[in-house]
Amino acid sequence: MKADIYEHFKPEERPFVDRAWEWVVNAGDYHEVKLSDFLDPRQCYILETLANRHPDVQIRLDGGYEGAERRRALIAPDYRDLSQEPMGLKVLEITSGDQKFLALQHGDYLGAILGLGLKRDKIGDIHVREDGCHVIVAEEIVPFLQMNLHQVHRVNVMTDVLNLGELRTMEKELEPMELTVASLRLDGIVSDVFRLSRNKVLIPIKAGRCRVNWRTEEDPSTPLKVGDVVALQGFGRFKVLEAGGLTKKGRHRVKIGKFV
Repeated sequence: MKADIYEHFKPEERPFVDRAWEWVVNAGDYHEVKLSDFLDPRQCYILETLANRHPDVQIRLDGGYEGAERRRALIAPDYRDLSQEPMGLKVLEITSGDQKFLALQHGDYLGAILGLGLKRDKIGDIHVREDGCHVIVAEEIVPFLQMNLHQVHRVNVMTDVLNLGELRTMEKELEPMELTVASLRLDGIVSDVFRLSRNKVLIPIKAGRCRVNWRTEEDPSTPLKVGDVVALQGFGRFKVLEAGGLTKKGRHRVKIGKFV
């Protein structure tokens, strides 16, 4: 059975596949209920795929609002009503009276929280606003954050805990870029978007530091398509918005949205 499951996923995804399959088996065969940490969209897809293979299992995915990218999963026997089950989600509101606060970005908040020794798995989506930042977090880390999060990128901050009903989301901003590229290869587009030489791009891609749709991609020649989300560790993320026609010289016109 395991080998049959593995063939659908990449080798580096096996540790998560093993964990997720254990949750599914425990729910279906032993009537256990499991609330996971936050999962990225790729992990949610893997878990859904595995749950569909077991006739007696259901899952609920919730990241605190419609369209959340990172979500917690509740895995349970199919006879339970999951609609009213608690998902262990809270909103951490971060504010400051300091003017420098306005310049803080997503990475500053994430870095400050992870710098306290917390795992990324305990943190959901981060919504940066002009008047403060709303971070969806696992309920169990709230007391720790309130006690320890006092600075974000050397700016003094205050924290408060809100219920999900008070969450104010921000649409992810995409900075548009128009490119003309020789081909739709991953390495070519990544080097243009982040203004790196092709050689400088090959090293992180081959080292497993590039993800396409939340899945590690080590092949620089992989073709990208509309809708793909690409992340290069240390440089940021972008989405392929359009891949249109050819120029007179036979180059591809591509429209990119860079996450800011």
